[in-house]
Amino acid sequence: MDHGHLFATDRIFNSKPELVNWAKETTIKVNTYLIVSRHLSSRTSDRRPYVTLGCECRGANKPRKKPVVDYGEKEVPVKRRGPYGTKKCGCPFKLKGEQMTIYENWQVFVHDERHNHAIGVHTHGYAQAAKLTEEQLIQIEQFRKSHVAQKIYNVVAKIKKNRMQGQNTDYTVFYRNREDNNMLSDIVVANPTSIEMLRTWSYVLIMDKIYKTNKYNMLLLEVVGMTPTGKNFTVASAFMRNEQATTYRWVLQQIKHLYFSNTISTENQEDVCETMPKVIITDKECGLMPVISEVFNTAYAM
Repeated sequence: MDHGHLFATDRIFNSKPELVNWAKETTIKVNTYLIVSRHLSSRTSDRRPYVTLGCECRGANKPRKKPVVDYGEKEVPVKRRGPYGTKKCGCPFKLKGEQMTIYENWQVFVHDERHNHAIGVHTHGYAQAAKLTEEQLIQIEQFRKSHVAQKIYNVVAKIKKNRMQGQNTDYTVFYRNREDNNMLSDIVVANPTSIEMLRTWSYVLIMDKIYKTNKYNMLLLEVVGMTPTGKNFTVASAFMRNEQATTYRWVLQQIKHLYFSNTISTENQEDVCETMPKVIITDKECGLMPVISEVFNTAYAM
């Protein structure tokens, strides 16, 4: 792809920022983006100030060094999750702006007009396209000072609420109240789709808790399942008042109920015990580990 004709100009620029902005605005019209690769700001004895601009796909992706874990006698490299993608493909496109010898004005020259990659039709995914402009940053600052952010937050919350009206809200909910004041103590919520996936891929469960990330300062226990292809899905979410074994026991009992369909009688539930989880992975929570062997006695806890 040849874009050299866009920069065939005799225009004189008053400063380096003016040249750079003009070059970037010119390439944006054809859905390509430039970055400053090298520059020299001050004049030296043998060189004039210059700036080099290249395509954002220039260069090659340098592989990062693998982290190493020291196990005493030998160091074992840690395997990174992958594969990783990169948009760098060694694009040779290159512009160079130089300051004129006599005056302090600038000129632009095309060193290489070729792009060795396809030009995108849309700007989605381009880092330069998503970058906020100076005018947008000033406007955001004005919004912050005038408390417009709270109004925007309220509007977004209202939009989300309206979207939920047409969605399936037939969630399975288990809850119990405190005996002394009848206030909500613990609650378990599961989506119907998550229950179907749990009954299909029921062999692995992952449990982890998050401390007091809600306005009620309750513990959040996330229960996650895993498909044969290694993808995770949320099984249920439980809000708990404490980390005692009795609380964990009640939550796991409700999770166990999700394995059984309402059409299965109590006498025949033993026939579907093969669908119980075979492995349960936790973060070695002291209150949770003993309860797993009680509720899911056929599962191996890790």
